[in-house]
Amino acid sequence: MHFEVKKNGNSTVFKLKERKLDASISPELKGEFLLLCNEKTAHLILDLSEVEFCDSSGLSALLIAERKMREHGGTVRLAGLQKKVMSLIKISHLDRAFAIYDSVAKALKA
Repeated sequence: MHFEVKKNGNSTVFKLKERKLDASISPELKGEFLLLCNEKTAHLILDLSEVEFCDSSGLSALLIAERKMREHGGTVRLAGLQKKVMSLIKISHLDRAFAIYDSVAKALKA
């Protein structure tokens, strides 16, 4: 799994550098989220701009990040969603659980 992590004040930007967010990477992704989702991070910004496909195991990984951040009052912000991924998020009503932004820059300003 390829990704990049950058700290920006009290926010952490996690850029997933994969075309598919599915069962092949979700276990490793969940592990990374468990490491990143701590009290030092107020906002976890997930840059999914390179992700073209997401399945239920990918959504499960996103929900784990959301739950772990919520436990200490933090938030998860999704940024740069492509059409197919955005459609899946809306169909599964997860647009209610996540703040969604067009870009990482907008997510950082929010």
